Amino acid sequence: MDSLNILNVFVSVAETRSFVATARLMGVSASAIGKSIARLEERFGVRLFNRSTRSVTLTEEGASLLERSRRILAEIEAAETEFSRTTAVPTGRLKISLPLVSDPFIPTLARFRKAYPSIELDLTFDDRRVDVIEEGYDAVLRSGDLPDSSLTYSHLGKYQMILVGAPAYFERHGIPERPSDLKRHTCIQFRFPNTGKLQVWPIRRDDQEIDLQLPTSIVCNNLEARVGFATEGVGIAYLPDFSIRRLLNEGKLLSILEECSESGTFKIMWPSGKQPSPKLRVFIDFLKTNLFAANSPD
Repeated sequence: MDSLNILNVFVSVAETRSFVATARLMGVSASAIGKSIARLEERFGVRLFNRSTRSVTLTEEGASLLERSRRILAEIEAAETEFSRTTAVPTGRLKISLPLVSDPFIPTLARFRKAYPSIELDLTFDDRRVDVIEEGYDAVLRSGDLPDSSLTYSHLGKYQMILVGAPAYFERHGIPERPSDLKRHTCIQFRFPNTGKLQVWPIRRDDQEIDLQLPTSIVCNNLEARVGFATEGVGIAYLPDFSIRRLLNEGKLLSILEECSESGTFKIMWPSGKQPSPKLRVFIDFLKTNLFAANSPD
């Protein structure tokens, strides 16, 4: 088991490129990590890392050992997962990063906690892009494209982005009949926290997307604010349907310009080369079944 622990240390240093980051993840000192790597290098009689004051990079021998180590650890994880599924109830702590959104995550997570009381949830709600490995997350939930090739992912479900406004707003300003009418309306826009760029609204003419310079009447960096401003009748917002389904059903928001709607997909992502632990496996399966009751692609 000591050999396996050292291999885990080696893989973590190779992935984070940092003794300090690995020490932080494993709850030990950077000196202890350095000694473990030194013992491994002595055992194999080769240098595994090139070290400098700024970075740690793999040597050719280190890269070869990394590939073998990942295979060995993946096989052991697979065996543990297979045996634990039949012998034990999933337990332990799950550290998960989620977008800064209440619905449908909060109700679904509450049901998961009731179904699996032995699993502790350490949840961070944040729209920024996180480093799953370096920050020690078991998994991250996000929409859009896969941002990192070092992550494995599974689809959780689809949603629809739609343009909406409050009835009171449309009574005062009229309902846009064509996309170009939006230029004369108050537009509640979203700025991505990671890039500082504004979200592009899918404005189309004759099935062709056009670059329409929309007013930046209000700019927000989170979903809840945009929902709130739209509901208060301040202007028109481009929102995911799951966040406003109740408001649409109650008539507090109205959908407009259906040709400008666009579909999206939520994914759960975790470090590649690793079989999901039993606790993460049941978490993934539960979300796929419950987060979006319909339209789960997997």
